[in-house]
Amino acid sequence: MEKKVQQYYKLKQKHKEIEKELAELRQEIVTYCNEQEKNDVDIGSYKVKLVTQNRKEYDDIKLYETLSDPEVWRMLSKSDSAKIASLTKLNVISEDKISHTYTLKTITLLQVDKK
Repeated sequence: MEKKVQQYYKLKQKHKEIEKELAELRQEIVTYCNEQEKNDVDIGSYKVKLVTQNRKEYDDIKLYETLSDPEVWRMLSKSDSAKIASLTKLNVISEDKISHTYTLKTITLLQVDKK
């Protein structure tokens, strides 16, 4: 069993190193695309695409104060963007009613495909 634990530890360390390297490469690629002022660019035999998304980050306190109905809050228990979006689509929660309970965060996704 010690060998398995040792192997697990080594792989976790390697995993951390790979994630760090990926983050650095991602940042360099995103910076390059931004400098080129392009969201789609071909680089060698690869197609690079930047996709911008807006994500809502909810304030639990404001949301709870707004959705004081215990039945609705029981369905959430804490702010969960996917659940809130579902309840909004089902008209259980009005988007207008909760518009002050979140801030929009813009994120950039990086997609790299081989041509």
